Amino acid sequence: MRILCDLSALAPVHTQPIVFPSRFLTWTGKAWLPRTTSHDPSCPCPGESLSVAESNGKKWVIVTPLSLPGERIRARVYRHSRLHSHADLVEVVESNSEWRDMSRVQCRYFGKCAGCQYQMLSYEKQLDLKRDTVVEAYKNYSSIPPELVPPIQPTVRSPLQYGYRTKLTPHFQRPPFSFQKAQKRGEAPVVDGKPDWLKIGFHEVGTRHVMDIEECPIATPVINKALGPVRDNVINNIAKFKNGATLLLRDSLAPESSGDDELVASGFTAAEDGHICVTDQKGSVRERVGDMLFEYTAGTFFQNNNSALVPLTSYVRDAAFPATDASEGATKPTHLVDAYCGSGLFSIMLAPHFDKVAGIELSAESIRAAQRNAELNALSTEKVSFMAGDAANIFETVQEFPRDRTVLIIDPPRKGTDDRFIEQMVAFGASTVVYVSCNVHTQARDVGRMLKRSDDKAQAEGGKKYVLESLRGLDLFPQTAHVEAIAVLRLM
Repeated sequence: MRILCDLSALAPVHTQPIVFPSRFLTWTGKAWLPRTTSHDPSCPCPGESLSVAESNGKKWVIVTPLSLPGERIRARVYRHSRLHSHADLVEVVESNSEWRDMSRVQCRYFGKCAGCQYQMLSYEKQLDLKRDTVVEAYKNYSSIPPELVPPIQPTVRSPLQYGYRTKLTPHFQRPPFSFQKAQKRGEAPVVDGKPDWLKIGFHEVGTRHVMDIEECPIATPVINKALGPVRDNVINNIAKFKNGATLLLRDSLAPESSGDDELVASGFTAAEDGHICVTDQKGSVRERVGDMLFEYTAGTFFQNNNSALVPLTSYVRDAAFPATDASEGATKPTHLVDAYCGSGLFSIMLAPHFDKVAGIELSAESIRAAQRNAELNALSTEKVSFMAGDAANIFETVQEFPRDRTVLIIDPPRKGTDDRFIEQMVAFGASTVVYVSCNVHTQARDVGRMLKRSDDKAQAEGGKKYVLESLRGLDLFPQTAHVEAIAVLRLM
């Protein structure tokens, strides 16, 4: 049952679960915007509002998407959790006019599609909120004393705010059981056109239901051009599917010499302005980042905002080199260790600035791509080497690297790194660690553990320990609540 609520008065979050009787239908509370998740892992992500409902002196938190601080909203509750309830936004009764401007919205699905949360905000406000996310993550998750956390710098902008996303993965659910049963009996009706039950796109806000999406303004032009033919192919062949599926559309540079027929035969669906859309998971994708060329398999990981990759890698490069004046005895880094190296983005972009680079990645396919990318950019195996394996194993292969001249880059998956890696990282003792993360909350947790382990080692054995020198967010996904976070640790 979905309970309709009118939320209008701000109150503190109650930390204990409160059970309201099912007859209680009208609640009051004002929306405010969380900057980070709570310690309850089921609590909301950034981009959702928290409102406080009150009944008989008791208070309860309501999580609602697409609401802004201070707004009076009407919401329909559809699910209860241990510490809060989830609701759909029905109506903004009193708007936060300082923040909300619906004329900024460029997507006809905004408010229904779960993909974007911030289109009604100015880009400057989006960047401010993402900085706040970093601030709150380190406040709540790192266990680092506040005086040891440096001021969080402004979020690095994405050069493109729309038309930037180089990968889309729309999906569709399997045909209804009645249709599948009719198929088995040989009695399935002939599918003429798109059946009403077939939805091809992304999840609706707050649900696992797929909604139809025919265009995506944050995706690149060639992906939007290919989306129509990809949808038509599913519609025309839906009777052949026994299960739902996730589709792939990936922006790629066109091969230097290829006719249209060859492109389509090779898994390329559309072409525009020197770019093609690759729809085969095993197809080859090419991207240029600055002066470097990268090639990888379409189904493997690569950052999805090409316009932001030069700012990202440039910031990491600058962070790797101490700002200390040479006269003070600063040692210039000469060696780079790239843990979780993927297809070699950081290794290859930063290779010109180091004498020797070593990368490691669990995926053997990604390592083959990294080795191929080194060849594409004329980097010798003596200068740049890659190996497949667990990230912690990289330290066994670089024992000859001079610690005081070595930079370590960490770019793990969303779950972050583990204690084994942290133990070996601290034991190795690279002079600088740059931690890039797509999940600032696990990054904050990990950085706290790194500093604690380093401090324990310094107290037990003497010598230097890591300090958190700088923290900054970078916007890889404008119009969404996501923020990439970059932490720099220096051995001092």
